[in-house]
Amino acid sequence: MIETRRAASRRDARRACRMGPGSWLLTGASLLLVLLVLGTWTCSPAVAQAPERSPSDVTESPSDAPPPAEEPATEEPAAEQEPACCSTCRPKLLKKVKCKVHCVLERLPRLRAGRCCAADPDPPANQSDPHAFKPIFDGKTLKGWKAPNFGGQGEVKVEDGKVVMQMGADMTGITYTGKVPETNYEVEFEAQRLGGTDFFATTTFRVGKDPLTFVVGGWGGTVVGLSNVDFYDASDNMTTKFHEFKDKTWYKIRVRVTDAKVQCFIDDEKMVDQVRKGHKFDIRWECELCKPLGIATWCTSAAVKNIRMRTLSPKEIEAANEEAEKEAKEQPF
Repeated sequence: MIETRRAASRRDARRACRMGPGSWLLTGASLLLVLLVLGTWTCSPAVAQAPERSPSDVTESPSDAPPPAEEPATEEPAAEQEPACCSTCRPKLLKKVKCKVHCVLERLPRLRAGRCCAADPDPPANQSDPHAFKPIFDGKTLKGWKAPNFGGQGEVKVEDGKVVMQMGADMTGITYTGKVPETNYEVEFEAQRLGGTDFFATTTFRVGKDPLTFVVGGWGGTVVGLSNVDFYDASDNMTTKFHEFKDKTWYKIRVRVTDAKVQCFIDDEKMVDQVRKGHKFDIRWECELCKPLGIATWCTSAAVKNIRMRTLSPKEIEAANEEAEKEAKEQPF
């Protein structure tokens, strides 16, 4: 009798293995339907996890108690700040497939590049700002710079992270050999006067195709301004100002060129705010060797460090142009 039953079971198993194409198709459709149902239940953000029941809320019978040798299962922590859909995208390939099926059906407008999550990925943490200041002096050598032969210039050397320009008969300085923008950029550095009574951080830079110089401590050590504006130098034009400088004191110098203005700062105090439109810019002949970007002294010893440059962002350019237009309307003459 037992042998007869076993033979019948083996016969039924062989019949099941010989299913026709229609049976396999029906089985595949059933499995797909099960996947869709499971994917909708697993991935839907609206489905919340069932709260854990405390022992006081449940009355267990002796038969329901778990075997003493069985260890409690550990739950994986849920991902932070992600939809429930995303929590099933990573552990296993099957769960990822189910999640994508659900997203195709329910979140098709948000599907991007094979991702089932609606949120865009965060930018890489190490991505640098293209408009941030970048050093153009390495603090160790004059790489990217040269010391022009003005005639009678003092010694130029690098020590302790700064460029030291010794006092010469006339001008002593350094000139940048790299590329300098014509507009919408900033240059900044720190400078100190070590000895002497004339300019110690005079900066020549580009304004469009023309050169221009920001004089720092000229004409006896106190004059600040642009040379030249409409053929007048810093001691005799609308940018002329006076500022007291102390020896062996660091001052931060910053030059900003936009399409509308030339602005110069000393320790974040705006010293020059010159409109470009309608004015002619050039330099004195003594500063010719400082083009396109240079820092120089006159019968004075000085040190400079932390020389940096950057281009302005589109938002900064737009804001600068809007500010200039507003000022032009308020002060037409």
